[in-house]
Parts: sequence; C-alpha cells; structure tokens
Amino acid sequence: MKEFVTIEENVRTEIVEKKSKFIVNLFYIESSDEAEKIIKETRKKYFDARHNCIAYRVIDKEQLIEKSSDDGEPSGTAGAPMLNILQKNNLVNVLIIVTRYFGGILLGTGGLVRAYSNSLLKAIEEGKKVQKCLGEQLEVTLEYNEFENFKYYCKNSNINIVDSEYRENIVCKIELEEDEKQNMLKNFETKKIKLKEIKELSKKYITKSILK
Repeated sequence: MKEFVTIEENVRTEIVEKKSKFIVNLFYIESSDEAEKIIKETRKKYFDARHNCIAYRVIDKEQLIEKSSDDGEPSGTAGAPMLNILQKNNLVNVLIIVTRYFGGILLGTGGLVRAYSNSLLKAIEEGKKVQKCLGEQLEVTLEYNEFENFKYYCKNSNINIVDSEYRENIVCKIELEEDEKQNMLKNFETKKIKLKEIKELSKKYITKSILK
C-alpha cells in the first residue's frame, strides 16, 4: 500500500440511541499487537458495559491486517459495518472501539447497524485526518552556517525535519517521499545544497498532507 489516510490523534466521543449510550474511541495504532493491547485495556476499563465492539485496519510487517468483532451483538450489526466504513474511507492504522451501555430498549438489527455506523462516522468527522505515503527517513549532517539555508530548502521541498542534534556539526533526521529523495541526492552531488553527509536510515510511512 503506497498511500492511506489515518488520524493524527485519538478521538473520543459519544452518542445516545433510544437510551443506549455508545462511547466511541478511535485510536491511532501501528501494529496488531498494539491494537489487541488497547482492546484488552478498554474492555477492562468498561467491564460493566454490555458490549465493546471493534474494528481495525493496520499495516503490520508490510501486510494489511483487518479485524472486526460484534462482541455479543447480533452477527454483522457492529464490527463488520464499522470495518466497511474504514475500508471505504481508506483509513488504515486505526482502531475503533464502540462501548455500548444498554438502555433497555431493543434497537433491532437495522437500528444497531445505524448506531454503530453513526458512532464511527462521528469520530471520523471530529478527528484530524492525515494522508500517509511510503517514504524514507534520512540522516543529514551539515555545518551550522548552512542550517537556515537547509531549513528553507526543506520547507520548499516538502521535507519534514523530524529532529535536530547540535554536535560538532548539526545532525538532522528528515522524512521525505522517494521522488524528493532522488532530487535531494542530485542537489547534494551538484552542491546545490551544502551538506557534509547523507545517510539512509529506513523506509517508512510519512505524512504527505493534512486533510482536516
């Protein structure tokens, strides 16, 4: 997967449907193990709730993993509809947990599907989304008097300076798309940008743009 949409930070919201309370938690995750840990912790936190229904999509070891659970609700009324919404919105590296406290009025199959779907849609609406793409993390070393020029270059080339360490020289950790990496290497070779060293660290998903 070259690109996908995810959330920048976790979202918590609530809806009430015919006296049933739905507590909605949308989490950013980076592995299935992390998802399962959060699910376990959330079920412990809301131990007195009737249901904790889940769905998640995550890229783990270069594989897209998808999972959903109705957690005791009628089959196909909670987990699957929420997973379908994540798929339609190309949302990845996210975990949705909707905790239901039963209000005494049965919602019926259609009502449950609407309630769980609306719970997730509200969380998506309230959250800040970002577009991620496959890129690369590099480490560059430069002299102090070149730092302002380098920051200007990065700003105009959609390169994100993740971290800067002030040693004998300045060492920056940067993230950028593959095409921009090739441009940067050419500019380095032709001395359009003055750097002492460029070191390739790893391929990773980086933020391409903020959608909301």
